[in-house]
Amino acid sequence: MAAGGEQQQAHRPGAYKQKNKLHKHGKHRTKGEIGRENKGRVAVMALTKKQRREVKKMDRRNKANQLRRNKKDSVLTEKRKLGSRDGPPHLVVVIALHSGVDAGAVTKILRGEGVGGVVHEDQGVTGAKDSFGLVLPRFKQRFIFYRPDTADLHSLLDVAKIADSLVFVLESTEGWDSYGDYCLSCLFTQGLPSHALVCQGVADLAVKKRTESRRALLRLLESHFPEPRLFSVNSEQDATLLLRHLSAQKQRRLGFRSRRSHLLAQRATYIPNTSQDGTGLGTLSVSGYIRGCPLQVNRLVHITGHGDFQLSQIDAPADPLPIVTAAPRPVKPGRDVEMTDSGDGDRKGDVRVLMKADPEKRESLQAEAEVDPMDGEQTWPTEAELEEAEEARKNRRVMRVPKGTSDYQASWIIDDAEQEEDDHDVDSCDDDDDEDGMMEDEMDGDNESQDAGSECASEGDDDDGEEEEEEEEISSTGHTGADQKYDEGIDEAEEGEGLRRYREARADEMFPDEVDTPLDVPAKTRFQKFRGLKSFRSSPWDPLENLPLDYSRIYQFQNFERMRRRILAEAANEEEGAMVGWYVTLHILDVPPSVMESFQTGKPLVLVSLLPHEQKMSVMHMLVRQHPSNTEPIKSKEDLVFQCGFRRFRASAIFSQHTSADKHKMERFLRPDAPTVMSVYAPITFPTTGVLVFKQRDNGMQDLVATGTLLSCDPQRVVLKRIVLSGHPFKINRRSAVVRYMFFNRDDILWFKPVELRTKWGRRGHIKEALGTHGHMKCVFDNQLRSQDTVLMNLYKRVYPHWTYDPYVPAPLPWVKREQPPALCDIDME
Repeated sequence: MAAGGEQQQAHRPGAYKQKNKLHKHGKHRTKGEIGRENKGRVAVMALTKKQRREVKKMDRRNKANQLRRNKKDSVLTEKRKLGSRDGPPHLVVVIALHSGVDAGAVTKILRGEGVGGVVHEDQGVTGAKDSFGLVLPRFKQRFIFYRPDTADLHSLLDVAKIADSLVFVLESTEGWDSYGDYCLSCLFTQGLPSHALVCQGVADLAVKKRTESRRALLRLLESHFPEPRLFSVNSEQDATLLLRHLSAQKQRRLGFRSRRSHLLAQRATYIPNTSQDGTGLGTLSVSGYIRGCPLQVNRLVHITGHGDFQLSQIDAPADPLPIVTAAPRPVKPGRDVEMTDSGDGDRKGDVRVLMKADPEKRESLQAEAEVDPMDGEQTWPTEAELEEAEEARKNRRVMRVPKGTSDYQASWIIDDAEQEEDDHDVDSCDDDDDEDGMMEDEMDGDNESQDAGSECASEGDDDDGEEEEEEEEISSTGHTGADQKYDEGIDEAEEGEGLRRYREARADEMFPDEVDTPLDVPAKTRFQKFRGLKSFRSSPWDPLENLPLDYSRIYQFQNFERMRRRILAEAANEEEGAMVGWYVTLHILDVPPSVMESFQTGKPLVLVSLLPHEQKMSVMHMLVRQHPSNTEPIKSKEDLVFQCGFRRFRASAIFSQHTSADKHKMERFLRPDAPTVMSVYAPITFPTTGVLVFKQRDNGMQDLVATGTLLSCDPQRVVLKRIVLSGHPFKINRRSAVVRYMFFNRDDILWFKPVELRTKWGRRGHIKEALGTHGHMKCVFDNQLRSQDTVLMNLYKRVYPHWTYDPYVPAPLPWVKREQPPALCDIDME
């Protein structure tokens, strides 16, 4: 350091200071510049981790673009095929939603010569009151128009399942009436295809009111149809605009029909079987256009409302509705009849056999599994079971017991080695008797407390063999010892009157799942199938325990979701069989004559090809909600009519809550404020599928009570029925209470002693001991009870649906609007 007067000077570098050279990068490009120039074209061995991630990201993006492009191309191809010469004709169903409109007037205008189409009157659906074919050479499109009977709801729903477009005919002021709203509810739940809205009656209004009426109708339609567009079919020019809209509009894809081949019968012939077997069956030949996906001859077909059947062969007659690009000319009816006759097989030279069914590959009609009554018999024990039994025999305890004692009673006899535990129990009994004496002083006096002490003394005395002999001979329900002393101060008439008042008060509260304990039958006998659960959420319940006999008749998948994905993927990639758009004739075996009679009356005949396993019975679960129009309570296990996809059947369902747990609580009635799961025995159907639930009245009419979707197929879904036994706190101490009116004899209290108790105010406890023989019991809780509290006991048992499946549903009577709400049915809590 410098001297005190001198200042320190900073170091200044000289001329010879070392200078480091700058990094010479050689003017090379950066990594970003290289990547932009190469555009990903780099050697595989030279890829870094970052480049690998970028390449994978680009591959995923390219793959997603390819899938999107392929999906778009397939949709466009399917749309272009519909109505063209390579696809099926555009099936249009005309539905009147108001009683004041005439749907026949719309179809009459579509038949006009000014539309520019060729009308084939007899190429629609045979037997229908208004069905015809229409070929438009200008648009290179062909249509089949069908007007069902709106009064027959089953026919309306069946033909709407396979329609490409629906034309709703509306009234100019109201739009639709109550029955039209009822039909719309059913169609929306089932699955609404592409549609068009036709307003009728606008031309009859004054010129100044037409615009206002149209605006009011559009506001009404917005609640049901997004972005509605109204058409007025008052002239042939309006009809041409409607046809152009139908041919060019976007088609809505319905999953339950796009994955299955389906067909609307246009022609049908019936040939009875020649064999004299007395069955009255025959072969039904049905002609129509294939829709959805290719049809395989070895698959089963389902005729809606009639059942499942097998195919023998598929023929290919001439197409009766070809697109002629020449100038339109009128078609002679005789020529069309001749083409139809050739399609039905009268002219064998013009019919080409496409494929015949192979008996070895054809699917079976067996719907139920074969039941082996000897399957559950006991087999010969194994070596391990024999060794276990021998070891148990050697370790068996031998003791001297009174004569006539059973093995169960002997297991409760205390040995000398357990004498110390008995002494401890006697001491605890003395402590309990002090509390019992305090309760009994409030009721009678000192007599009851002395009897309680004598009861404990008699229980602790093990040396008196004669008393044990006498206690064994007397029934546990008899008046013995302290129990008889306890009953001396009880007025049975007063107990009965108190029970009646209590039950009336509790009935007003309508506590869910609460049942009354019977007086004439022991509770352990009445509720012997029920058990208690420590926790409804976490307590185990074996789904294979004590299954009913009906479970031996059904089928079950090891993994239903995996099977569903595999079958639907195979159905989407099928390229064999009769292709979509072909006009074919199906020969269906062993069909009853009622099918042909139904077709001759004008009802539509809808056929659908079933996927593998869809003819087999299982337990199907449906997630539904109560329909707003229904006001009647629907009880569980009530006979209902279901429309699930293409199937329609009757069955008795059980209701349960929709939760994600492994156990589900049964609902006695259909809840209006929450979704409910209905479980029935029914043929397997792969989701997704809409579900309609109807209830048939005594007069034959059917009311829509619930709508929803198909949930799953799972026979192992555990549905537990809960009952709640209630009791009243008679005397309340700090941690214990005397409860009555839950049971009425001592044996029932001992039987249900292990079950946990709860109260409406959140207290939890258990039964400690029985007092007397009239159902009074001492219970211990985690906190002191309130005087207005109620003691409850939850018991559970597993329930199953009833096997009432019936595939034949009678046609409903015409729908009539109810003038007043129905009376509520009596609710039986048991």
